[in-house]
Amino acid sequence: MDIKKETIASLHDKLVNKDVTAEELANDAINKINANEKKLNTFITVNDKAPEAAKKIDEDGIKGPLSGIPIAFKDNIVTNGIKTTAASKILYNFMPVYSATVLERLEAAGAVDIGKTNLDEFAMGSSTETSYFDTTVNPWDLSRVPGGSSGGSAAAVAAGEVVAALGTDTGGSIRQPAAFNGIFGIKPTYGRVSRWGVIAFASSLDQVGVLSKRVEDSATVLSAMAGHDEHDSTSSEKPVPDYRANLSKDMSGVRIAVPKEFWHEGTHPEVLENVNKALDAYKKMGATVDEVSLPSLKHAVEVYYVLASSEASSNLQRYDGVRYGFRAKDVKNIKDLFVKSRSEGFGDEVKRRIMLGTFALSAGAYDAYFKKAAEVRTLFINEMNDVLKDHDLIMGPSTTTPAFKIGEKVDDPLAMYMNDILTIPANLAGLPAASVPAGLADGLPVGLQIIGRPFDEQSVFNAAYALQEENKFYEKIPTALKGED
Repeated sequence: MDIKKETIASLHDKLVNKDVTAEELANDAINKINANEKKLNTFITVNDKAPEAAKKIDEDGIKGPLSGIPIAFKDNIVTNGIKTTAASKILYNFMPVYSATVLERLEAAGAVDIGKTNLDEFAMGSSTETSYFDTTVNPWDLSRVPGGSSGGSAAAVAAGEVVAALGTDTGGSIRQPAAFNGIFGIKPTYGRVSRWGVIAFASSLDQVGVLSKRVEDSATVLSAMAGHDEHDSTSSEKPVPDYRANLSKDMSGVRIAVPKEFWHEGTHPEVLENVNKALDAYKKMGATVDEVSLPSLKHAVEVYYVLASSEASSNLQRYDGVRYGFRAKDVKNIKDLFVKSRSEGFGDEVKRRIMLGTFALSAGAYDAYFKKAAEVRTLFINEMNDVLKDHDLIMGPSTTTPAFKIGEKVDDPLAMYMNDILTIPANLAGLPAASVPAGLADGLPVGLQIIGRPFDEQSVFNAAYALQEENKFYEKIPTALKGED
């Protein structure tokens, strides 16, 4: 079965009509993953027990839309009895004793956990090159990165290994790889989805979201896993709509804001051309498009990396070699154990962010860096909310360029950090945001970013669905995979 041409709805119909079984779908997914691993490296751990779980679903009968559907999970989402590493040496052998809320809810809906996808170590990166388990590659061009940090999930969907995958987004880690891989990816409003059981990077920014070829598939998955969770005090009690049932292509009267600051210097001309085509398409559908300004955007990268690194410094202090994970050998005392375990267990990028965050939180720097960054974040939130008072959506490019070459930026942290300049704003403001394919630049996918009002994921889904049905990008096959299946 060519999953690249299927949707959750079409697979559900096949399961209900007994054209295929859930067990067959699980085995098919595992076979595809195993066949692609040497080429793409999308997974860290494949769940060998998935066919057994799928067989039980067959015996109990296919019920809801996700029943029997294989779904991949980014490997910073803990899974009971399945290794969870966050792509780090320090957790290379960690076996959780409970599952994240998002996994529990999707399994309750009948979804099958097919395995754990590769990512940048502790979700810190924009290319999946910082993984302890080697780099994932882009199925559109095997010499290029898939983006990050959810690069494994994005590449797995683009390659047709799974119809949908979960990722996490702290500063663009769903939307950027979605754009690079020519698929749809959504980060919901902060608090819409529980973070219980998600290995923390930056707690005020992290959010679980979905990647899929088709908008409607992400809508189905998000509805199933969103909602209040008593384990997560930051999760919202707002009711969760049925996003799939409420999908609409009607853009008449929708007011779109395009911040002039999103037209960043150095943006690839074909990225701009494709985004402008998308905006013109919305105008033809009856939407209005206005240029606006977000003056504080110029500070977004600096604010993000001070705040995110500070939170990372706090969150990652629990990895000390004592209770779980990697433990250094030949240590002399407890201090030596801490220092050697962390020095040998963390990669360079994680160390860099821990040191940056620890400095920003230190007594001599707290007021000058962390406090100031938090104040600018508040200014930025106010600016975005002011724009959204008069507009339904904010749009612009998801990234400044298509996917870059493996090794091109990994040794230049500042160049790598600038990849997030367009996606960071939605995380700082806690707003729902998505990337939907808008076309090709140099033969590689580029995305349109859509940002909505708080808890208005439906408008984001609808706008993405309208463009998807206009350009039908989902019909395109990744260049490196043509001729397969």
